[in-house]
Amino acid sequence: MTANPGNTASEQMLALVLKTLEEDKAEDVVVISLNGKSQIADNMVVCSGRSTRQVSAISEKLADKLKQEMGVFSKIEGKGQGDWVLIDGGDVIVHVFRPEVREFYQLEKMWMEPGAADAAT
Repeated sequence: MTANPGNTASEQMLALVLKTLEEDKAEDVVVISLNGKSQIADNMVVCSGRSTRQVSAISEKLADKLKQEMGVFSKIEGKGQGDWVLIDGGDVIVHVFRPEVREFYQLEKMWMEPGAADAAT
């Protein structure tokens, strides 16, 4: 899934996000292109951590990587509880869930193309 053509900063941010999530053992990583759907960001990434501690650690490390490597100061919501953390990096928005909370909200199903949600399950 690619961002807007010529938007290399967005593509670089997405690549950094995916690399960091892989390093931190995030599970069930899904990338949703928001092009043509919303102007809030180019991409949304949804993933899971196995525990509140892992969810918090994944989100903290990701925000730090975005700051250190791209100079992006992300807005973070929900880190205190560790059930669902939102990291807003501007071009890329990341949702890190505990699996039970992710299943309850089914956020990615709202944003995926019709029929794609069935294929993702």
